[in-house]
Amino acid sequence: MSKVPHVPDSPAGPVASADTRPRGLAYRTISITKVYPTGETEVQALRGVDLEVREGDFVVLLGASGSGKSTLLNILGGLDQPTSGQVFFRGNELTKMDNAGLTRFRREHVGFIFQFYNLIPSLTARENVALVTEIANDPLAPDEALGMVGLENRMDHFPSQLSGGEQQRVAVARAIAKRPCVLLCDEPTGALDSATGITVLEALESVNRELQTTTLVITHNSGIAEMADETIVFVDGRISRVRQGAVRRRARDLSW
Repeated sequence: MSKVPHVPDSPAGPVASADTRPRGLAYRTISITKVYPTGETEVQALRGVDLEVREGDFVVLLGASGSGKSTLLNILGGLDQPTSGQVFFRGNELTKMDNAGLTRFRREHVGFIFQFYNLIPSLTARENVALVTEIANDPLAPDEALGMVGLENRMDHFPSQLSGGEQQRVAVARAIAKRPCVLLCDEPTGALDSATGITVLEALESVNRELQTTTLVITHNSGIAEMADETIVFVDGRISRVRQGAVRRRARDLSW
């Protein structure tokens, strides 16, 4: 999709211009549905979703609870399969993979970040990140991953010694340490106040920019969409609209 040219910094603060370089697709979905049987009724979580995500883009998935965002993210991450339709990652069809294939896909290509940090309390920040680097093919060093999220001086602290924002940044470092092609984030700032949330968004912004990691972020917060290349709005299991970001705002310039 075309992007507008660079726009100079405004008095409100520096901005990141959209990238005009041609890039391939990280993801493409065709008419995917997801139906959950619940007794005598069915819940239609996704109702025919067609989606394209370019390599290296920062994409925000926006919508109310129950609109289908998390279901889609789980399918893109290989944690779940659609009831019908097709999902492609870099031209390879995920919907044809068995459980072993999806496990390899997750291990080799995807980093996950959730609202809750899921750190091991008895391990330091460095050791929590090292758990991932020990099984990855070409990982970042734990120190390097933690440095990318601004935790150079907190590597040997345990989770109980870290703030909520610092714990979430450890979770970001853990996710990026295996150099994933894709970073899938489900409400990564949902449990944080705005100031702390912005520090986490700055970490995601840095990873997207420096490692060119395709990044998808689920949020209820429309303000976060200002830092996206593209915002996809979900309503009742369908894509309601797609907005292209003419200019990406820096995370540090956001407020809510």
